[in-house]
Amino acid sequence: MGELDELDAEIKSLRANVDQLRERLCTQFFGQEDTVERLILALLSGGHVLLEGAPGLGKTTLVHALSGGVDLKFQRLQCTPDLMPTDVLGGRILHTDAEGRSKGMTLEKGPIFTNVLLADEINRATPRTQSALLEAMQERQVTLHDTTHKLDPPFMVVATQNPIEMEGTYPLPEAQLDRFLFKLELSLPDFADIVRILEETTGNASQVTGPCLSKEALLRLQHHVREVSAPSTVSEYVARLILCTHPTHESAPEIVQRMVRHGAGLRGGQSIILAAKARALLRGAENASVDDAASVASVALRHRLIPSFEGEASGFDADEVLAAALEAAR
Repeated sequence: MGELDELDAEIKSLRANVDQLRERLCTQFFGQEDTVERLILALLSGGHVLLEGAPGLGKTTLVHALSGGVDLKFQRLQCTPDLMPTDVLGGRILHTDAEGRSKGMTLEKGPIFTNVLLADEINRATPRTQSALLEAMQERQVTLHDTTHKLDPPFMVVATQNPIEMEGTYPLPEAQLDRFLFKLELSLPDFADIVRILEETTGNASQVTGPCLSKEALLRLQHHVREVSAPSTVSEYVARLILCTHPTHESAPEIVQRMVRHGAGLRGGQSIILAAKARALLRGAENASVDDAASVASVALRHRLIPSFEGEASGFDADEVLAAALEAAR
């Protein structure tokens, strides 16, 4: 078997593992197949995900199911207004002997030192604590007391948040929002799915088998995603789309000019192309396509648009605005 044949066989085997993971998540999180698919795309792209929805829709359940399906270290951080940055990052601890004499300082690492971090209800933490995640999300490292600590790959933050109009929440700053690859919004399931959820979650818990993906397999998948080709037609389409989200650009549709104050930046374009490559890999294609990019564009950009005064006053709908931008970019 040649080198290319071995590579094809490896990718085919890894895709089968991802299919198994998808199937497991869909059996534990009913009625949200699109959300499951996009969460997997973010995992393979090495990106972070922001999950938004009202309490009780299963945001935490979904992330727990993901951590159980992938053999990675997992930490859960419950965000509250009194949570401090040291509760996230860690700090130095003074140790003493039985007589109270100092035995020196040691570093106590916080929950950020993991592979998958669930930041539950992130918008209930204060801006100061939210900002403690910025360096880790972008640089994959944490600086404590002038010492930089690299985080073990892979590293993924899945943050859940309640709708911002709910009481006791703090809006995430634009710099933090921009570090999320996707923003996924959960809606109320339909009647049939609600019935199934009620039946499945009020009986004996089903047996959960071992992980579908190992850490090494996931790292290989992330490597293969980067190797998928994105033709110039895809890059040009994404570039046009980014420009179409800026109200001052000549290609921006009328709704963007009225509703948007600032459009998406380059990080948004990078997110689209990475996710498009992951989607192409999973469907067995050698190259990402414009359709791959278009299919993930809305969830990659909806949290990167800053509404204008008119947009805020009229009830800003990022997906409606992006639909117009997507059409203009074609």
